[in-house]
Amino acid sequence: MNEFTLQPGQLTLGDLRAAWSAHAPLTLASAAWRDIAASSAAVAAIVAKGEPAYGINTGFGILAKAHIPVEQLATLQRNLILSHAVGTGPLIDDHIVRLILLTKIGSLARGYSGVRPLIVETLIALYNANIMPAIPVQGSVGASGDLAPLAHMTLAMLGVGQVRHNGVLVEANDALAAAGIEPVVLGAKEGLALINGTQVSTALALHGLFLAERLLEAALVTGALSVDAARGSDAPFDARIHAVRGQPGQIAAAAIYRELVAGSAIRASHLVGDERVQDPYSLRCQPQVMGAVMDLIGNAGRTLLIEANAVTDNPLLFTDGEAGSVILSGGNFHAEPVAFAADSLALAIAEIGALAERRIALLIDANLSGLPAFLVREPGLNSGFMIAHVTAAALASENKSLAHPASVDSLPTSANQEDHVSMATFAARRLHQMAHNTCVIVGIELLAACQGIEFHRPLRSSQTLESVHAQLREQVAPYDADRFFAPDIEAARTMVWQGALSASCKALFAALHP
Repeated sequence: MNEFTLQPGQLTLGDLRAAWSAHAPLTLASAAWRDIAASSAAVAAIVAKGEPAYGINTGFGILAKAHIPVEQLATLQRNLILSHAVGTGPLIDDHIVRLILLTKIGSLARGYSGVRPLIVETLIALYNANIMPAIPVQGSVGASGDLAPLAHMTLAMLGVGQVRHNGVLVEANDALAAAGIEPVVLGAKEGLALINGTQVSTALALHGLFLAERLLEAALVTGALSVDAARGSDAPFDARIHAVRGQPGQIAAAAIYRELVAGSAIRASHLVGDERVQDPYSLRCQPQVMGAVMDLIGNAGRTLLIEANAVTDNPLLFTDGEAGSVILSGGNFHAEPVAFAADSLALAIAEIGALAERRIALLIDANLSGLPAFLVREPGLNSGFMIAHVTAAALASENKSLAHPASVDSLPTSANQEDHVSMATFAARRLHQMAHNTCVIVGIELLAACQGIEFHRPLRSSQTLESVHAQLREQVAPYDADRFFAPDIEAARTMVWQGALSASCKALFAALHP
């Protein structure tokens, strides 16, 4: 695996996708170490002066008026981590923890956080040794940063608690010893810099973003398959229709649909003599709906990329040459941008599934699709796709509740000092469940559409769609009569989850991945 050199503030979505997908060694651009050292020296100078400075020699939150003596500063920082490590729930998956570590390293390395180079070196050592802190997913309200989960991240640096080393849950102290990493003793401000920030909510939202991209691609493919299965028209994909509206996602989606169905003999077979004037909206309006989804995902991606490169702890140190340094207390830890982006992704994921569910309903309805009822020969003796559609409907309905915006909620914390919070971490973490639900729905549509296409044999669909059909049939046999159906759905879901549906036509989707 090639080593990745991190340039602070210059991560791309491609870099983040790569870290999310696989572990690779990390190094930091050499110029960054100078900025880290300068920021650390500024903290040391403040400590030497003895004047109160929030987060350096004071208590935290509403306890900021408490001045802490120099000899107790290390204890102050350690106590901060121990007291804030109050997370609960399942542990965050390693590939998301990688994003947390990567973005935290990048943030600290920009030189505004006042940590010593040792802190960044230790985080890089953990990353490279594939020692992933055990971070419970619940316990953050998205301001002041992701305090509880990031405290659990920091515990690993202290040799406290548990970590996953190469995927195996072990004691942190044992993992550090095995990797030759010394546990750190935190200096002034370092504990606060480590736990104050939006890296957890951002990483969870990036996970949702990358899953949403896969779902978008898969649903574009299954939607095109359903058009052919239902003997729908490709006229609604005509570029002229979309050009006069001007919505960029819609224009791009229509172009993808045109390419996907190009050369279909099934479509050619009913260009003349088809009595239907217009298709139902779930077929006809796909560019309008999926194009809007595409735009929403793109906007969320831009916000999350900015946040992944951001400095979001508090307070921040700014140095100005001979003028010395100034420490400023603000609120970059407030994760409202992440919450809004995550809520947008929730809408996008829910709509992908909602539209796919409607196409499944269309395909199993003989009156609308012209196909055998419930997509099986001898309906009555066989139930076919009847209850597979019920599963899709159940999951689409579940997503409606999960799509309720989290960002509109707020509960004051810290004795009303922190009186408005973003709820970004929940907004982001619920995306995984929503993506799973939509993945199943799109997987069921894949099964239904491929089944529908087979009723039109010997006519064939386009080359691209036939390739997808062949991929499925390598995993799942045609549904000739009722059988144990759940394994078929799981196989199709796995194809969607892994991005297999668009693997043979990646060039079509290049614009979705800036």
